[in-house]
Amino acid sequence: MEKITSRSNDLIKYVKKLSASRKARMQEGRFVLEGARLSFDVLNSFYQPDIFLITEKAAEKYKKQFDDMIKIAGSAYLISEEVADKLAETENTQGVFCVCNIPNSNNQLVLNKKYVALDNLQDPSNLGAIIRTAEALGINGAICHNCCDIYNPKALRASMGSILRLPVILSDNLASDIEIAKSKGFSFYAAVPDSNAEDITEIDFSASSVVIIGNEGNGISEPVKAAANKLVTINMLGRAESLNASMAGAIAMWEMLR
Repeated sequence: MEKITSRSNDLIKYVKKLSASRKARMQEGRFVLEGARLSFDVLNSFYQPDIFLITEKAAEKYKKQFDDMIKIAGSAYLISEEVADKLAETENTQGVFCVCNIPNSNNQLVLNKKYVALDNLQDPSNLGAIIRTAEALGINGAICHNCCDIYNPKALRASMGSILRLPVILSDNLASDIEIAKSKGFSFYAAVPDSNAEDITEIDFSASSVVIIGNEGNGISEPVKAAANKLVTINMLGRAESLNASMAGAIAMWEMLR
């Protein structure tokens, strides 16, 4: 197996660019996973590893996963510790990196399932945390509309690999997509900090349901709120006016499945 020792190697610069730039990820149709947990999670996902890079120390530590990965990766390279430090987005790298192809998204809503829709979320940590919670609770998928890049390294880390397993639907026009889905039997519930909205604990989520979580600062956009079947709220007894988007999402999804 070829070993890369130069931090100026063209492949290393290419992988670093994919990590740093959303534009590069979209143009190339690829994204980068860093760390043993995320990289080896690909083995149990529907993503295809294209380029696998690992230090000798990590290859010895994770021998079984290493052996499995090199069987399916398009190409694999050993890298020096110095190169691993160059690629790392984290302070203490584990020396494991995987470049994956972004699949063509043909995911669709399925009747009698439950989903979370994210409207204009811009914090990748919030997005990743919500997707992690969604998978943990058994939510069937996520809809992302005008959100930050789901393949942002921070989103990937916050999701703890859930982005690799939870079906994600990318929406260009959520309000329009809601109207289409409603005609097929789905109900949409917009979570808002509004005392006039219905208490989320009183909602019957037994049918095909989608709860909508909005932007961290501005909430759900007006066209999306107007398209939703109902506005729902999480009643709070303290003096806080609202909840963090990921926390609101967690509570709303829990209520959907309760």
